[in-house]
Amino acid sequence: MHIHILGICGTFMGSLAQLAKAAGHRVSGCDANVYPPMSTQLMDAGIDLIEGFDPAQLVSAAGKHPDMIVVGNAMSRGNPCVEYMLNKGLPYTSGPQWLGDHILRDKWVLAVAGTHGKTTTATMLAWILDYAGMAPGYLIGGVPGNFPTSARLGDTPFFVVEADEYDTAFFDKRSKFLHYHPRTLVLNNLEFDHADIFADLAAIQTQFHHLLRTVPSEGKIIHPQEDANLNAVLAKGCWSQSEALGANGWQAHLHQGDGGSFEVIFEHQPIGAVSWQLSGLHNVNNALAAIAAARHVGVRPALACEALSAFSGVKRRMELLATVDGIHIYDDFAHHPTAIATTMEGLRKKVGTDHIIAVLEPRSNTMKLGVHRDQLAGSTAAADQVFWFQPETIGWSLAEVIAASDPNATVTADFAALLEQVAAAAKAKSGANVHVVIMSNGGFMGFHRKLISRLNGSLAATSP
Repeated sequence: MHIHILGICGTFMGSLAQLAKAAGHRVSGCDANVYPPMSTQLMDAGIDLIEGFDPAQLVSAAGKHPDMIVVGNAMSRGNPCVEYMLNKGLPYTSGPQWLGDHILRDKWVLAVAGTHGKTTTATMLAWILDYAGMAPGYLIGGVPGNFPTSARLGDTPFFVVEADEYDTAFFDKRSKFLHYHPRTLVLNNLEFDHADIFADLAAIQTQFHHLLRTVPSEGKIIHPQEDANLNAVLAKGCWSQSEALGANGWQAHLHQGDGGSFEVIFEHQPIGAVSWQLSGLHNVNNALAAIAAARHVGVRPALACEALSAFSGVKRRMELLATVDGIHIYDDFAHHPTAIATTMEGLRKKVGTDHIIAVLEPRSNTMKLGVHRDQLAGSTAAADQVFWFQPETIGWSLAEVIAASDPNATVTADFAALLEQVAAAAKAKSGANVHVVIMSNGGFMGFHRKLISRLNGSLAATSP
């Protein structure tokens, strides 16, 4: 079968393309911007890439159309390929639907859902199963450090999937995760997000309850005991077994305040210990969820702890990119106030009194709408200095965030000026350890690379 994917360079769709190729299909695809690392992964997999949406790509030299068009959720009406597809009556489906129908149908699906920590927890879970010799398939919305690619078919019935609540496609407004039908479901947490598609928290809770309805009675739901928003979802009806993360179930006893070492407790009994390079209580909670989920498919918790002690993390989740003269530069994907706060607090506990500089580009759709603006100032409280970038795409001013912050917070809409300011601030403290955390859910116009070059003295004052 020839499958053509519209919007192939997104993390989910690119991973899906690799699964389809591994399953024996001919795969091609297009996107507005074809760039590494996803483009490299796709080309290495033998997938044909086309930049742009010229409908001519949907007709071969022999005049044939693809057997199936898989439409990414970034595609909308008015896109030339979408309009051609509809006008010609070509067969099409969404990415999540294709995944559910062709990859997950006969699998034991372990899904990880929630507002925060999905990518990291799903990667932990896939790694635990792999370490235990279970060779799972997986699809993860990031680049896992312990695996060469973000997706694989696997050799066993087990499949780990990051279960996103974002909508499926322009023609299917249900959450993606409703197509996955998990037998093991992790619910990390639940907050209001994705304000571009959800009117309020209740709308998200409705989708999460639809997800609960798809879990079989012999399946298991793993969730934090004290999350009021998730508890409200569960109270609407739950027909599956459940395990709690909290006082009545899974707990962690910290050996280090930053979460770098901890003992795992289940039903008041110690069952293993983890010592790793990650930090933050959020990652400890992610680990507990992954251990609990792995136990549901037969992995001993002690072995799961051993696996996590060899876990190398996920790219763009507090990934240390470089160290220049005692200045440590990190890349982090955090784009929600809670995620920003937990990440910064975890780093603070890890580095003590070292100087922390936070650099933030608010660019998610929810950020653009200003939904969380009142929480942003407090989310960076653990940092010593904060630099906000004001993108043109945000219709409200970050000045009000600065006004609510301490004097060490600044905002600029000038990329070159921001680069100079951050470099100067880092160098001013370079006699001691300095930690620069760059937070964005996009490429930030190469800010990370340019800052490293600037600190190395190989880049003069620049613009993007």
